[in-house]
Amino acid sequence: MTRAIQIRLGPLAATNEQASIDAQRAYYGKLVAAITRRKSVRIRYDSFTERKHINTKLSPYRLWFSRRAWYVIGRSSLHRATRTFHLGRIVSLVSLDDGYKMPRGFSLDRHLRNAWHMIPERGRNRKVVIRFSKLVARNVADVAWHKSQRVAWNDDGSMDFQVSVSGLGEISWWIQGYGDHAQVLEPPALRDIVVNRAKRLLANYKRQSRST
Repeated sequence: MTRAIQIRLGPLAATNEQASIDAQRAYYGKLVAAITRRKSVRIRYDSFTERKHINTKLSPYRLWFSRRAWYVIGRSSLHRATRTFHLGRIVSLVSLDDGYKMPRGFSLDRHLRNAWHMIPERGRNRKVVIRFSKLVARNVADVAWHKSQRVAWNDDGSMDFQVSVSGLGEISWWIQGYGDHAQVLEPPALRDIVVNRAKRLLANYKRQSRST
């Protein structure tokens, strides 16, 4: 039976440097211990959003594997809020003896709210409707992308995909991956994001054409 079944994962987020891979394994072990013992850690982190290395005391609540990588979610003393950190971007990690209490009622689902993936944005949930062309509609409909998704089929074979999400940033990148086979129907703010990126993309290609 074991030879009859094969599972092939997509590419994992990792570096080619073995030292960094070993470091991630060590950080994972220390974080498991910290969560079990309810002890904080201090990390130096290569922040993508802040474009620099930051230092923060972290009270880790959960380790989470999602879409090719491990993340740790916990309260950051620097941000004074619960944040998500990619293990592959941790530069150094030191275990501390400082204890912490898990917030009452904390859960991964409550923290993520209705985020498309892992970054909930402030404010109310937004209704998003995307029309996918006949060419890709079936492939999109066959996947459970989000807990709130609903689909409606049109007579021409296209499909209207509806979700309610906490923020438009993450889902906008997913939509753009389908190119001209995806059209944002709602909300106008999301349509503007996609249109503006498409304009910048076209401008980049025009500049390249002139330079060659």
